Amino acid sequence: MNALREQLLILITTPVYIIVIGLEILLSNYQHRKLYTWKDTAANVYLMLLNAGIDVLFRAIYLIILEYFYLHRLLSFSNIAAYWIMLLITEDFLYYWLHRFDHEIRFFWAVHVTHHSSEHMNFTVGFRSSVFQPLYRFIYFIPLALCGFRPLDTIFIYSATQIWGIFVHTELIKKMGWLEYILVTPSHHRVHHASNPKYLDKNMGMFLIIWDQLFGTFQPELSDKDYQQKKYGLTKPIQKLTSITIVFHEWINILKDISRKDISWKIKWKYILGPPGWSHDGSSLTSNQLRESEKRKSDTLNIVEAKNTQFEVVS
Repeated sequence: MNALREQLLILITTPVYIIVIGLEILLSNYQHRKLYTWKDTAANVYLMLLNAGIDVLFRAIYLIILEYFYLHRLLSFSNIAAYWIMLLITEDFLYYWLHRFDHEIRFFWAVHVTHHSSEHMNFTVGFRSSVFQPLYRFIYFIPLALCGFRPLDTIFIYSATQIWGIFVHTELIKKMGWLEYILVTPSHHRVHHASNPKYLDKNMGMFLIIWDQLFGTFQPELSDKDYQQKKYGLTKPIQKLTSITIVFHEWINILKDISRKDISWKIKWKYILGPPGWSHDGSSLTSNQLRESEKRKSDTLNIVEAKNTQFEVVS
C-alpha cells in the first residue's frame, strides 16, 4: 500500500514538474531573465540522480533500523486523522533540525553544500540534492518510529513535503499573502538560498515556517531598496567546477584544514564539527561573523553619513 502511494506520487508529480518547469523557462525567456543555464540544469539533474541512487541502495538498511524502533514503539494511534496530521507536523519539525544541523555543523554542511552551490534560483534547483544525506537522514526519524509512526508512512510524508519543497525554488512567485505566516513560501526560500550575510542560515523549514519563527532562524525577504539584491550560491564559489568537485569540494577543504601540522587536535576537531567558515586565525568567517562584520560596516557608514549631514547643516 505504501509503495503504491509513493508510485502514485511519482506518476502524478512527474508530468506536473515537466509542465511547471517548461512554463517557468518560457516566462523567464519572455521576461528576458536568465533563470536557467544548460550547465546548471545538468548539474541539478546529476546531483538528483546520485542522491536517488544512494537512497534506493540504502533504503532497505534504514527501513530495517526504523522498523526495529517501531516494533519497540512507546505510543500508538487509534484516530487515523490524528495519526496523519501528527506525522506531518512532527516529521516537518524533525526535518527542520536535520536541515539546521546541516547548516551549522561543517561535517554535515559538506554534504548539504551541493544543494546551495547553484547561483540560480529556479524549479530545477529543488532537485539539486544533498547527495549523501540518505545515509544519515533516517536517524532524525527514529523518534517518529518510537512514537508509533510506521517507517513507510514517514517516508511517504517526507516525499510529499519534498514536493512542496521543490516548488518554492522560484523567483517568479513573489508573496503569497497570509500563507507567508504559515508555510515556507518561495519568498522565504529565496532568502534561504541567498548568500548575502543577513540571509545566511535562515528559513530552514521544508513545509511549515513556524519552526523558524519559534527558534530564531526566520528572516523575511527584503526589497532591494531596504537591503541589497540577493546573490545566490556560496559565499566562496567553487573555483573549478567538475562532476567531482561539485560533490566533494568541501570535504577536500576539510581535509586541507585538518592536515595542517601547526594546529592542535582540538582545533582540528573544530574544523570538522564547528560551524562552516570557522577558522582559528580569522582567515575565513562563519555566517554570524559575516553578519556582525556587515553590521559594523553599516553602523560605521551611518555614523559617517550622520556627521556629514550635520557638517552640511552647520555650514
